[in-house]
Amino acid sequence: MVPQENAVPRTILVVEDEKEIRELLAHYLRKEGFALILAADGETALSKARKERPDLVLLDILLPKADGLEVLRAIRADAGLAGTPVIMLTAKGDETDRVVGLELGADDYIPKPFSPREVVARIKAILRRSRPLSGEAEPVALAYHDLNMDVVRHEVRYQGKSVSLTSKEFRILRALLSSAGRVLSREAILSKVWGEETHVSDRTVDVHIANLRQKLPLLAKAIETVKDVGYKLRED
Repeated sequence: MVPQENAVPRTILVVEDEKEIRELLAHYLRKEGFALILAADGETALSKARKERPDLVLLDILLPKADGLEVLRAIRADAGLAGTPVIMLTAKGDETDRVVGLELGADDYIPKPFSPREVVARIKAILRRSRPLSGEAEPVALAYHDLNMDVVRHEVRYQGKSVSLTSKEFRILRALLSSAGRVLSREAILSKVWGEETHVSDRTVDVHIANLRQKLPLLAKAIETVKDVGYKLRED
């Protein structure tokens, strides 16, 4: 087991209605030093997420009371939870579920049956990417016209008002703000935001860019599409 940073355990909310799977995941995650919150249905999961503010949510799609997609929508709509990484679990092989989940802001997608070790590895990878690496010269604040980003607090404000972004939208925006005037290829964005562990398509980047343009009107024209390459934040 690799000791967690600063010896402070990261908290994982595991939402799974099948007791055996829930306990299996809990067993492997506890072995790796994570603190666990468990829920067997969507309503309980939301209640615990709002109360406990976990570092990551491991969320099954097929759940009683409120399914995983409903829970994901609620998390992304909650200002206090919107930036929380979410990994979706599902027994369905339907690509539609995967696409919908990613469009709603899921950070990763793992189909059942799965290896618990792979789940742990995916969680660790996402948690690593959710915080700056120790050697990075990461600015604590970024600004673009009336748009301000507080990297440390994970907050974005536009014209003085707070804007709720998913963790992926936040990281894409951070990459664009840090590279204003330069073209970022879709592959570069995928590498910066999703890393190499997750298999997602270029289309996923396009969906998140569209969401940013919708949530932040300033970006509707400021983010330029570079045909067959990627995106660029116009440098005025």
